[in-house]
Amino acid sequence: MATEGHNHETPNLDESAVRKLGEAREKITEQLSQIIVGQQQVIEELLICLFSRGHCLLEGVPGLAKTLLISTLSRTLNLSFSRIQFTPDLMPADITGTEIIEENRTTGARERRFLEGPLFANVVLADEINRTP
Repeated sequence: MATEGHNHETPNLDESAVRKLGEAREKITEQLSQIIVGQQQVIEELLICLFSRGHCLLEGVPGLAKTLLISTLSRTLNLSFSRIQFTPDLMPADITGTEIIEENRTTGARERRFLEGPLFANVVLADEINRTP
């Protein structure tokens, strides 16, 4: 059954690219396993999510190293990392950033400057999202 707007052709897979992806997965898994012990399935599923350019929802009781896993992954891949602690009083500007007015020290003029929020990192951990209303 054909669906409009969707290409159902088999993708042309480059064998060397697939091999390189497998090697990268092994190296990343090895690096993460040096810090995160006993969580192989979580690491594997996290990498599947990463390689498919998706988002990931990690659930678990406190103390399972969820934050450590994500921060270690970002360090392993040399990506910027930020953590957003969700609280009932969290405001949108706490996530996206805000504009401030600064005085230019040389000219004395006031200038607006945007301070980026944690959302501008490559890897963002939204922690304890169950605490928001």
